[in-house]
Amino acid sequence: MKTNFSGTGVALITPFRKQGTIEFGTLENIIELLIEAKVDYIVALGTTSEAATMSEQERNALIDNILEIVAGRLPIVLGIGGNNTLDIVDKIKHTNFDGISGILSVSPYYNKPQQRGIYLHYKSISEVSPVPIIMYNVPGRTASNITAETTLQIAEDCSNIVATKEASGNMGQVMEILRNKPKSFSVLSGDDALTMPMMSVGASGVISVVANAFPAEMSKMVNHCLKGNFQDALPIHYGLLPIMNALFEEGNPAGVKAAMEIKGIISNNLRLPLTKVSKPLYNKISNLIANFEQNK
Repeated sequence: MKTNFSGTGVALITPFRKQGTIEFGTLENIIELLIEAKVDYIVALGTTSEAATMSEQERNALIDNILEIVAGRLPIVLGIGGNNTLDIVDKIKHTNFDGISGILSVSPYYNKPQQRGIYLHYKSISEVSPVPIIMYNVPGRTASNITAETTLQIAEDCSNIVATKEASGNMGQVMEILRNKPKSFSVLSGDDALTMPMMSVGASGVISVVANAFPAEMSKMVNHCLKGNFQDALPIHYGLLPIMNALFEEGNPAGVKAAMEIKGIISNNLRLPLTKVSKPLYNKISNLIANFEQNK
């Protein structure tokens, strides 16, 4: 399995029944669709999975089922992150990584650490992880940015931190990382709408939310970009762009779950404190999908 993650990674959703339990049969259907669409890897128990709303028992059952369904056909990246460094270190030490190709670890949230604290956090988890780590910089959720300087220092000092999922939305920062990073370190888009722009300046792919609903289209666009074929990637990018923007209008994964229900893949259920998108947005997403399918 790969350790230098590139291409289309999918931030996997969790399908729920109306009463809130996990719908494992639907999960299998989703994963089979992703494999058929030739995505490159799956990210399990990330933000999009609503893992924060699950018990430890449910999270363990979910990853066990994902491993069983995938059966070695795709690399699986496991979300392990938080704002208590010692707790994350302990969790990594006690996790069974059989069948797991890497960790996606979000920058500490809520605490608003200084850059030195962020650096030491990642250094601490890198020292105990038996698998490669992808950093995750998402200031909109964590309330603190990992600067380009800190990212580059981590990339230089921690050999098993192999990539960053960059969701800062700051193209200047992204380009600074790309310009100065070690050759073995990858930059991945954490924002679906910026995937093609980021890949045009050297990013290696995306960890995508939208690919839950449009895996074949995202894979095709990303593969064009990896080959430097931006002319053929551009129509896919602009075709999906209105949908991408709409899916995040009222938060993630509410938007993509609405899209997946419209496409007949899942029932549109979320766990509190998350709620379904509003009826006007649902109708908007439905119309955008109909237009996309008609014009592709």
